[in-house]
Amino acid sequence: MSQEKNEDCGQSAITMISKYRSAGLTMNGRGTSMLKISGLRAGYGRLNALRDIDLEVGKSEIVFVVGPNGAGKSTLLKVVSGLMKPWAGQIEFENEVINGHPPERLCREGLVLVPEGRSIFATLSVEENLALGGMGRKDKSVLQGDLEHVLDTFPILRSRYKGVAGHLSGGEQQQLAIARAILQQPALIMIDEPSLGLAPLMIDEVYASLKALNEKTGMTLLVVEQSTARILNLADRVNVLRNGEIVLSRKTSEISDRKILEEAYFGYVE
Repeated sequence: MSQEKNEDCGQSAITMISKYRSAGLTMNGRGTSMLKISGLRAGYGRLNALRDIDLEVGKSEIVFVVGPNGAGKSTLLKVVSGLMKPWAGQIEFENEVINGHPPERLCREGLVLVPEGRSIFATLSVEENLALGGMGRKDKSVLQGDLEHVLDTFPILRSRYKGVAGHLSGGEQQQLAIARAILQQPALIMIDEPSLGLAPLMIDEVYASLKALNEKTGMTLLVVEQSTARILNLADRVNVLRNGEIVLSRKTSEISDRKILEEAYFGYVE
């Protein structure tokens, strides 16, 4: 990304919405490609964990990648976020090839990862955790507005603002991790298994917050999950990853029967 873009990162969520609309995008209409992965291969030693992955995420979309344990889901996010180098293939973010870019550069350019397990600072307060999200920003007046927007989107964080983060429930901690990522001013947030270890009611809360975030700000989301439950009500597109390969990639509007998704997930069809 250009130096000019890196310096002009002080854009509030409201300004971001205006930008989408002025570009001819709507909150639900979805726009042009933001992330495009072509022929991606990666692995560990001799183990080929990802095989010729093709995947695309459009602006303002919520795209899910689902699959069983060991399918390669977390590996995919590690490669895209710069934590692992791909063996082959190409990754484009906002029309620029980002293969080999370090994670800190990608984060500055708007590609932010919320890792599996939430990774909050349990001994710090909610306020301090959120402050870490905006620590590298110089636009303090805009940052304050973004913080208010985050607290409106995740009202539980406002009510627990001065409390210790480690005292939050699992679902509340997940919301905190997502809120902290938002304050880094991402163009796209990647979330690794947000429902991991959560009770069903907490999963519903987290998913509702993701839906609200997307609808209010047009935030683009790439979400990795093991479970297929609930995702059809949230996703614009679903990709099923099994044994390192995408075996199904469809818009949710094209999935008329959940059985299609389940058969791809469990390997009953090719």
